[in-house]
Formats: sequence, structure tokens, C-alpha cells
Amino acid sequence: MFELTLTPRFYETDAFGHINNTVVTGWFETGRSGLFEVFSEGGEAATLPLILARIEVDFVGQIYYGSDVTIRTGIERLGNSSFVVLHQAWQNGKLVARGKAVQVYFEHDKQASAPIPQRFRELLEPHIGELPEA
Repeated sequence: MFELTLTPRFYETDAFGHINNTVVTGWFETGRSGLFEVFSEGGEAATLPLILARIEVDFVGQIYYGSDVTIRTGIERLGNSSFVVLHQAWQNGKLVARGKAVQVYFEHDKQASAPIPQRFRELLEPHIGELPEA
């Protein structure tokens, strides 16, 4: 599991004083940065062999400006050429959002998906499992 803490910024709020719902997908993408490092192998972001195929977010609580948010990221399952990423956002000890993202291993030169190489599978496997609910 990867974990990071973010401080909500004032401009991320909406007219109701909550964090705008569009912000959470960006936070979850930031939470995937540990996974991006696995696949970048020290290269440029443009050579990252991943594309995002799907993202979903469930908003289970209100998120407010003024308190840090912890993002937890893990792997639900590894497929042949894709994997499902789990996300959670926590604020003040409460789960406020959860989601999933499907990342596809992608060969940009061929413009096609490909099987995830074994060296990456070995680095991802320790992160497989449910995220803690507390």
C-alpha cells in the first residue's frame, strides 16, 4: 500500500465550502505516483508504459478545507495487461471517498496494450490486497 497526506487548498473548494468533487480524481492520480515510479524506471513521464482506461469514485463523506487528507493506494488485482488500483481518501479519521482505476500496460510505439512484464509484476504483487477500513 502507498500512502500520502495532502493539504486541501482553498481554490479546491466549491460554493458550499466542500472540496469540489472533481478534485478527488486528481488526488487519486497523485496517489498512484508510487506506481508510476515502478513503471518509469527513471525515465520521462512521456515514456511511462501505462494508460488510464477507467476511473470510478464513490463519495462517502463530505471533505472540507482546513484538514489534511490521507490518500491510500493499493492493487486489487493484476490481470494479463492491466491492473485495478484501489484508492481511499481519509479526513479526520473518516473514510470520505473511495475509488478504483484501471491501468493498462501500453506500448506507445505499437499503440497497443501488452502483457505486464514479470519484473513489474514482482514489484506490484506486495501491494495486492484490500485497503484497511480504519
